[in-house]
Amino acid sequence: MNTKQIEDTLRDYNWMINEIKRQRVLLADVGTNLVAQSGIESTLPKPKGDPSDPISMEVIRRDKKHGWINKLETKVMFIQSRMHYIEDEREKAVLECMLDGMSMIAISNHMGLSRRHIYNIKESIVNRIAHNAHFAQEMTNKKRCV
Repeated sequence: MNTKQIEDTLRDYNWMINEIKRQRVLLADVGTNLVAQSGIESTLPKPKGDPSDPISMEVIRRDKKHGWINKLETKVMFIQSRMHYIEDEREKAVLECMLDGMSMIAISNHMGLSRRHIYNIKESIVNRIAHNAHFAQEMTNKKRCV
């Protein structure tokens, strides 16, 4: 991930977690209220193109939803696996506030620091995560070459 993607993920972390939880509950339901065709219509050939069967359409929709949830989970795991790189107490506090969904202004008011200072701390957090992610990627690549 580049710094812009990391920054966006930190900003969106809270809603991504909430959406992952919500979607897992929805996807756990097997869709028992869907009705399959019955009678003579079920034996007739189906037209080419998009499936007309509501069950097929629901399966396709859920499959796409699984892909989207997997992308969100990957982003969340990226941040969670690199949180330990943040060691400064102020940076930890700002990071936790960001992950909890607080705005920069709310964090500024909460910590009693200027918005500019909070933005500088956020930049430091993003750069540290990006640097360590890049370093970890280089180490993985070196291990493959040896």
